[in-house]
This record gives sequence, C-alpha cells and structure tokens, in this order.
Amino acid sequence: MIRNLVGFLPLLITALLCAQSAYAQSTVQTLDIESEEGAALLGRLREGGLVMFIRHADTAGQQCDTYNYSAGRAGQRNISPTGREQAVQLGERIEELEIPIAEPILSGPVYRARDTAELAFGVDRVSVTDSLLADDYARGRLDWVLSEHRRLFSEPVAKGENRVLVGHRTPAQMIFGSIVSGTGLPEAGVLVLEPRVSEDSKLLGVLEIVPAIDGGNPPCS
Repeated sequence: MIRNLVGFLPLLITALLCAQSAYAQSTVQTLDIESEEGAALLGRLREGGLVMFIRHADTAGQQCDTYNYSAGRAGQRNISPTGREQAVQLGERIEELEIPIAEPILSGPVYRARDTAELAFGVDRVSVTDSLLADDYARGRLDWVLSEHRRLFSEPVAKGENRVLVGHRTPAQMIFGSIVSGTGLPEAGVLVLEPRVSEDSKLLGVLEIVPAIDGGNPPCS
C-alpha cells in the first residue's frame, strides 16, 4: 500500500499545481503610470470594460492580525497613517486620470481593505462584501471566497466603466500564481484584468497609480 501511495503522490502534486495555476500567466509587468507601457494601459482603462483589483494601502509598522474575531478592528492589521494618506491620494489620482469606475466599488470587510476603499472613494460609494475576504479570515469558506474572486474577475464589464475591487494579495496569488506574490502586487497596487467568461481572465499588468512605499510589502510588527 505504501508503494502505491508513493506512486500516487507525484500525480497528486501535479494536479494541485495545475489547479493553482489554471489562471496563472508566466509574466506580469508592474508599470509606473508615467511609463510608456503604463500610459498605454491607462488608455485601455479610460475606455472601460476592465477590472481593477486594488490591494489595500500601506500597513508598515502595524501589528499582525490576532485572529480574535470578536475584537474587530483592534484585533486586525490595519493601514498605517501613511497608508491612509496613500488611499486618499489613490482615489484622487484615479479621478484626475479620468478612469471611469462602476458603482458600487466593492471591498472586503477586513478593515485594511475597507478603510482603503472608503478613504479612496467615499463611504457612500463602497459596498462591503465577504466575496473579497482575506484568505486567513475565510474560516472554512476559502473555496467559496476564491470562487467569488474568480467570478468578479471574469464577469463582463460594460464599456465606459471599470469594476473596482479592493482586497488582499493572497487570494489573487492563489488564482494567478507567484507572479503577483510579494512586491509583484504592492500595497495600493492595481491589478488590471480583462474579464473573460469562457476562458481565464487576462492579467494585463500591475499599475502603480500611486507610488509603492518602501517596496510595498512590509512585514507586520
């Protein structure tokens, strides 16, 4: 029986890797909004029909999550004072750049995502949804959370507007692979996707509409 299990393990590992990388692409560019490539992607965003997945703003110097779910904000890793300024700047830049966005803007309920969305776009324009939960807050619902991310990434968006989602890097990494790990999707970075219903959503690039702070992937304290 042990021999059979040993023979089965490589097949199992291969299947798991294929499942994780079903949406993955080999490369993705992190683009400065001022670069030629960034300007080209900005042009596409101005036409609409795309998805903007925003990682929450800067969390440098903040406590790690305690996972004391009854503690609310006090038990979570929150955005820093600099992150709050960064979130406001992000919203202002999106408006200045004339990027059309659909409403409501969707945000996960963990406060670092929710605060980012509400500071960037205004409380009245944001709808909070468990569909954009952080993976480590899913509590037995991770498969559903990832399914919801895929749905929101792939459902069609009307021309003239873009779907805006504010959430966390790890669910995106679970879907697209290591190309968006670490600084591949920095805090306040914008993952730009072309939604496709019948095939994998196309990852067009990561856009730095506002500068990442110290690389954009700080450890918690």
